Amino acid sequence: MHLVQILLPLTGEPDTVRMLLSQVRQELVSRFGGVTLYRYAPAEGLWEDHGDMEEDRIVLAEVMTDALDNEWWAVYRETLEARFEQDEIVIRVLTMARL
Repeated sequence: MHLVQILLPLTGEPDTVRMLLSQVRQELVSRFGGVTLYRYAPAEGLWEDHGDMEEDRIVLAEVMTDALDNEWWAVYRETLEARFEQDEIVIRVLTMARL
């Protein structure tokens, strides 16, 4: 089993961000049967870009899946990058066991 985590930015107009997160929620529930969004305590992401410090506020979306379709996730990542107007959206996967 896999736990897929998507780091989504909270940049832009609040109504637009809510609409984008709602769309992601609907897509993931439709495809995977459920999703967890950690949206009420946004995380802060920091990274260095060519010597400059960059900062994002992010929301974490998680889904669990038995099979990992790398091609689907690559296309979905590109879709999210365009939708959220980001150079890169991080999607990471962890192997997990349900206890």
